[in-house]
Amino acid sequence: MDREGYRELLRLRKVSDEKIEAAIAMVERFESYLVSKGGVANAAIAWEFCNILIQEGQNTFDNLLALGRYGLFIKNNALYVAILELLDGAEVQPNLYQKVGLTFGTELREEVFAGIGISQLGLPPTEKPFDMFPVIDRLERKVGKEKTKDLLTACLRDLPDEHFLDERDKYLQAGSIDKYLVVKHQALVEWLRKCQQNGDLFYAQEITDDVLRYVEEHPETESGVRKGKVLYITKIPYNTKEYLTATDPVLKRYYACHCPWAREAIKSGNLRLNPIFCNCSGGYSKKPWEVIFGQPLKVEVLESALLGDYRCRFAVHLPDEL
Repeated sequence: MDREGYRELLRLRKVSDEKIEAAIAMVERFESYLVSKGGVANAAIAWEFCNILIQEGQNTFDNLLALGRYGLFIKNNALYVAILELLDGAEVQPNLYQKVGLTFGTELREEVFAGIGISQLGLPPTEKPFDMFPVIDRLERKVGKEKTKDLLTACLRDLPDEHFLDERDKYLQAGSIDKYLVVKHQALVEWLRKCQQNGDLFYAQEITDDVLRYVEEHPETESGVRKGKVLYITKIPYNTKEYLTATDPVLKRYYACHCPWAREAIKSGNLRLNPIFCNCSGGYSKKPWEVIFGQPLKVEVLESALLGDYRCRFAVHLPDEL
């Protein structure tokens, strides 16, 4: 391990000296584990190691972050993405537990979470669906479809308003929603182009010429297209490079889906997936617009991988005064 190189990376990220030394110790332990497994840092080995951390009570955010940053440092995308999939959206199931209790009472919450409880941080994506979809099914049976949808549409991610204030400023500077959408899409394309030029990942995916062309030709992607008082937004596929060439219907949906609580179950087909859960993603898509307009908005799930579609598409209903 290049201790000094990794230490400098963490210093540039304003990590304290104490946490730097702890991160180095965790990475060295992971490297020793790699040697015992043949020395190849892939997703399966990373998740296996994190399961050990769970058993030991060492599955802290800082420990997992140390491994993810190490993946970036050594330019091992497989390791980096594997850890990212453990951290991304990890708050969803604990937030569901809390919100069900606050909305419907602790007695009902304990009923729908019976035998499952709160998921451990670092739970592999292959196991996450089993901690989520039985709960969603029980909740829908207890309170009905509409109340379940309302709870999920509020979104289970941690999305502070402060994260989107810059977008509100850009919207106001643009002067109209249509001009803002053009600027927003252009900014996304430029970001992807820089990722491609620098050899960086866009979150968890590689950007190729085909990926860039796909986003350029589909302005609904992430940014959205307005028709009247409805904004249509399509999620960029989780792995657009593989998505564009996939011919197998299951894999096409798998590469499209962003949800870390659902994606692996789509591919394995070993669990009934309730598409009502996609309202959480709808809530994620409408959140920036709620901050921009300073009011709650309605969102509909038009298409999703859990519904059997090859894309995830949402309709955000804009304010009447627009």
